[in-house]
Amino acid sequence: MHAVLPLLQVTGFPALYRGQLDTLQVNLGYRCNQSCLHCHVNAGPNRKETMNEEMLELALRVLAARRIGTLDLTGGAPEMHHQFRDLVGKATALGVKVIDRCNLTVLFEPGQDGLAEFLARHKVEVAASLPCYLSENVDMQRGEGVFDKSIAALLQFNALGYGREGSGLTLNLAYNPQGPSLPPDQIALQADYRRELSERYGIVFNQLFAIANMPIQRFGSTLISRGQFNDYMRLLKKNFSTANIASVMCRNLVSADWQGYLYDCDFNQQLGLALPGEGRPHLRDLLHTDLRGNLVSVADHCHGCTAGQGSSCGGALHKELVANNSGLNYSRTSSERVA
Repeated sequence: MHAVLPLLQVTGFPALYRGQLDTLQVNLGYRCNQSCLHCHVNAGPNRKETMNEEMLELALRVLAARRIGTLDLTGGAPEMHHQFRDLVGKATALGVKVIDRCNLTVLFEPGQDGLAEFLARHKVEVAASLPCYLSENVDMQRGEGVFDKSIAALLQFNALGYGREGSGLTLNLAYNPQGPSLPPDQIALQADYRRELSERYGIVFNQLFAIANMPIQRFGSTLISRGQFNDYMRLLKKNFSTANIASVMCRNLVSADWQGYLYDCDFNQQLGLALPGEGRPHLRDLLHTDLRGNLVSVADHCHGCTAGQGSSCGGALHKELVANNSGLNYSRTSSERVA
């Protein structure tokens, strides 16, 4: 795999400073039942990295000590960690909101019986990956049969009340482009998803998050192999918007890897850009350290979060932005259309 960081380190991206920490994002390990081309974690079935029990308990101590309101669980497929359910149960007992970054197909993996029911019982917010509402596009990106399993999983969640008004069970979907292009307007795309998923399958959900592909790890390496890396970076920089700076996730979130080391975001984690500070900042440091006012580690990939309507773990940063009137250059091809 091509090294991407050397191409990103020289940057003119503006300085960023941290605000109040409200979200602890924990990567439980890189094992996943899928191996998606766009995956910025380079996750897959053969990855062995996994967070140990000591780090899981430390994460819970940090949540309590810093009074952090949200625990955002990622992977790989976070549910494949053998102590996933124990961690969720202990976090919700602290009154912490838990977000599960779910690829949907994990519900049908061995040992995952009753997963959807467990998440509903603990009122876990599900952020589910669904890169399109058309089977051919999803299977092209994620593998044959992934779309059908994803629809079956969404129907399971809906049957438990997820995505339905008044249920208290949040089901958000996440879209990412199939290639080196910016996501389309989130509001318009969300309307398309609602219509198509409702009419075709009777599926409902709360929100759609449109997330840009980051030029790192597997996706970044593929861009280099195809001679598209520089063009994609030019696209991101051309559409840079200073209006997105105030809302980027790294100002209020800290990301911990499977060993407990800290980063400003999940993308920096995959590049090895550690949280600024003496030594190598770790979860245990959060027990007595306030990060407010600290510098954020930035590089050229940060343009991926600030291009156009903006992009984060919660989707577009400026959801009112209408792409058709923004002058964005999406560089989409006919094979990359959503519908």
